[in-house]
Amino acid sequence: MTQTRTLYLICSAAPPVFDVARVIEDAQARGWDVCLGLTPTAAHWLAGSLDGLAALTGHPVRWQYKLPGDPDVWPPADALLFAPATFNSVNAWALGLTDRFVVGVAAEALGKGTPAVAMPCANAALARHPQFEQSLATLRTAGVEVLYGDTGYVPGAPGTDDPGPFPWPLALDAVTTLGIRTP
Repeated sequence: MTQTRTLYLICSAAPPVFDVARVIEDAQARGWDVCLGLTPTAAHWLAGSLDGLAALTGHPVRWQYKLPGDPDVWPPADALLFAPATFNSVNAWALGLTDRFVVGVAAEALGKGTPAVAMPCANAALARHPQFEQSLATLRTAGVEVLYGDTGYVPGAPGTDDPGPFPWPLALDAVTTLGIRTP
């Protein structure tokens, strides 16, 4: 019997989030059952598509914590992909600042030993902030496969709304190469 693996796809509000439906379809074609989590701003950006994204995944799209006592609506994760991960989300995750649902899910995944991949999406000016590199190092030390620079996303120039091509297939490939085999 083939068992479907569950991927938590966690997205921040950066322009590549507008490709999320295509990414979900690509992940599903690779055998993943996808649960989509968004930062509040990403949920706002995709507000008109949330029902369609929920239908596509078969799970509620989440951007808020559930109330105490409410049941979990997602199955347990076999892997987590945080992409695009903005400057703010990367730093919050590394520092354990879990006031946003998706950062809390990502932080908890580390404690559960869930394989995690992160692909930051920040412009070159933000990427030069000293905390950013420290946060990337913290995530790497915690076991997160960080796809950034020569091994992933290359930052675009500051002040542009188009960060350039975002290597989504590379991110999905990385989930598989972490030892997670899709059915």
